This record gives sequence, C-alpha cells and structure tokens, in this order.
Amino acid sequence: MERRQLLLFLLILGTAFWGVSYSVTKMAIGHYSLNVFLFYRFLLAVVVLSIIFWKYVKDINREAIKTGFLLAVPMFLGIQLQTVGLKYTDASQCSFIAGLTVIIIPLLKLAIYKTNASLKIWIAALTALTGLFIIAIQDKFTINFGDLFTIAGAFAFAVYLIAVEKHSATKNLLYSIVPMFAFCALFTFFIAITDSTSEWLPQNNTFWMGVIYCALFSTAFMYTVSNISQRYLSAERVAVIYLFEPVFGAIGAFFILGENLSWRLLLGGTLIFSATIISEVNFKSERLKLLIRKN
Repeated sequence: MERRQLLLFLLILGTAFWGVSYSVTKMAIGHYSLNVFLFYRFLLAVVVLSIIFWKYVKDINREAIKTGFLLAVPMFLGIQLQTVGLKYTDASQCSFIAGLTVIIIPLLKLAIYKTNASLKIWIAALTALTGLFIIAIQDKFTINFGDLFTIAGAFAFAVYLIAVEKHSATKNLLYSIVPMFAFCALFTFFIAITDSTSEWLPQNNTFWMGVIYCALFSTAFMYTVSNISQRYLSAERVAVIYLFEPVFGAIGAFFILGENLSWRLLLGGTLIFSATIISEVNFKSERLKLLIRKN
C-alpha cells in the first residue's frame, strides 16, 4: 500500500473514532463539566504523545513551540465553539453546519491566497456536502443561536486545516504536535477553573473511560495522522474525508445509544464516499484515459 493510500485509510479510520466519540462523550460527561472533560482529554494526549514522540519532544525549540501555539488556537476555538453550539441546537443540524468547512476552505484560500481549487475538488466538496445535507437535515432547517457558534467553529477548523497545510510544507510538524495539545490543555484549564460546575475528580468510571478513549483515539491518533497527512494531501481533500465523521457518528449512536439508522445515512454516506474517490482520482493519468477508452 502506497503512503498516500495508507494515510487516506488512517484518516477515514480517525473519522470513525471521531464519530463514535460523540456517543462516548455524551455518556461520559453526564452532568459533569465539559471543560474539565476536555482538559483531561488534552492533558492525557500530551502525556501519551510525549512518550511516543520523545525523540522529537527532547529537541523541541522555540520555533516548534510557536508553530504549536499557532495551530492550537484555531483547533481549540473550533472544538470549543462547536461544543457550545451543541448545547443550543440539534446534533444533526450541528453536524451539517460543521461540514461547511469543506466549502469554507477553498473559499478562504481563494480570498486570502488568491489560489483556486481544481474543478474536481469543487465537485467533490459539493457532492460531499450534498451527502451530509441528506444525512443531517430533517423536516425543517432554521438558524438559531447555537448554529451561529457552530458556523464560527467551522471557520476555525477551516483556518486550522489551512494552517496545517501551510506549515507542513516547510517544516516537520511532529515537533509541534505535543506543544499544540499542551496549549489546548492550558486553554481548557483556564476555562474550567472559571466554571462553577467544575468537579475535578469525578467518581464515575464512565467519565474516565471517555477521557481515555477521546484522548487516545479522537485526539492523539486523529490529529497526529491529520498533521502528517497534510504533507501529502491538501486541506480541501482532508476536509472532504472529515465528512465521514457524521456517518460513523450515526453508526456509533445506533450500536451505543440505540438510535435508528435510516436511508438518509446510507444515501448520504454513499455520496460522501463518492466525493472522496472524486477528490483522489487523477483524471489526467494515462492509465485512466486508457481504461475509459476500453470501456
């Protein structure tokens, strides 16, 4: 398996971890403070990644810490804003709005860097967005207070992915991964200590199991793979792959929370998978041209 295909597989696997984490987090938090949960999630990710990437950690310099901070700010804002949005809007509607990142990225790059994405990326983005729309939208679609937070979070994630793409082109981001999560842990800690509902040592095994799952799989694994893969994949392609998240989220909710699967999920998931294929196929390759001619 080529490196590119391996990274695609790992990214899709990571979106499965992300999707399941919605159900895991919902069960783990209960009536506890979300900010305390996020703090422990980031803190454990820092500890685990410091051990795994020790050879990079021991050589961290000021530039790596600076890059980690620059990446941590939009990532933290994206997670925090969309989490707040979930308090005021339906999860399905939140998933759709969060998926707007796939369109925001090429628009931001066009506005800021004056670089336009290829036609196939626009087609892939719109196809994926259609699939997500089919999955998420129910009988009516309205904009409420929570949706505004979710939209802001989608912009933050778009900025994060563009920043990762920009920095990964000139430096090895493995030196900045631990500082990035350390800053996120610091940000959530400061918010948690101002939260009157914070309970720092919950006597609940489900809470701690949720922390462990989200720290290892949704945070350490997924964001590490994402940062590495963007040396080889554009931010637009990664954003398209991220749209597998609500598909796996619905599947996870079916098995963990007993929610129903529907034809919307099957059709929308098929469109998102098709969009991933479209974004990766090289329509100019000689092999593909010969295959088309034979058929």
